[in-house]
Amino acid sequence: MKTALIQIACTADAHANRQKLAARIAEAAAQGAELVVLQELHNTPYFCQTEDTQHFDLAEPIPGPSTEFFGALARQHGVVIVASLFERRAAGLYHNTAVVLERDGSIAGRYRKMHIPDDPAYYEKFYFTPGDLGFQPIDTSVGRLGVQVCWDQWYPEGARLMALRGAELLIYPTAIGTESSDTPEEQERQREAWTTVQRGHAVANGLPVVSVNRTGWEPDPSGQTGGISFWGSSFVAGPQGEMLYRAPQHEEAVAVVDIDLKRSENVRRWWPFLRDRRIEEFAPLAKRYLDE
Repeated sequence: MKTALIQIACTADAHANRQKLAARIAEAAAQGAELVVLQELHNTPYFCQTEDTQHFDLAEPIPGPSTEFFGALARQHGVVIVASLFERRAAGLYHNTAVVLERDGSIAGRYRKMHIPDDPAYYEKFYFTPGDLGFQPIDTSVGRLGVQVCWDQWYPEGARLMALRGAELLIYPTAIGTESSDTPEEQERQREAWTTVQRGHAVANGLPVVSVNRTGWEPDPSGQTGGISFWGSSFVAGPQGEMLYRAPQHEEAVAVVDIDLKRSENVRRWWPFLRDRRIEEFAPLAKRYLDE
């Protein structure tokens, strides 16, 4: 399956961001893409650097303007699109939601981000209610997609549950980078850890992984930090963790990667991790911590 990764830098002009994405989606479709994956919260800058109630005005319902816009692009180009939106479910109730648009422009399904961070410059708990749809793959014309969002990518449990429910591909729209006070060595350790943990999900589950991150520097509106330099590095890993593609850190990119979904079958025959799981011993995983 030809899968497109679109990595861009966002500006404060949401209309311009959407138009840029429309052009990039057309470019990917011209290269034969069947599936297009966009980065986390791609319509706007990453507004979670500060806690500001005015930012809730950026949220929108699903279905809504963005699903209409990207649905029309999916229909125009005959591609499946994984979009990432700030969902307004009700007044005072908002989610960080990935939406999958089918080739005909319809909504194939949605996933609400389950793990919500709350760290300096990533104040997401202020904005997002934890997801309540579970780790359910989304069936599409190109396959069963195990879509999660950013902070979810650090947790092996979500990847495993998607795999156990028959996902053929693990997908992570992402917005992650480094703050200016981190040393270059620490910045690189974080970027490599981010890549490595997701390659581990590919290996442990025998599935390809697609992770699409934003790039560029975005200032902290409060001026309390030096802002975030998003590290790009969007990538595709095969079912043994092999790197099939990795984007540059500091440049926008459109890449179409041909992923062999049938390869997972053979990898799982060689390494039958699902067969050998000791599920009768896993009940303690449902506890926060095991105090002996």
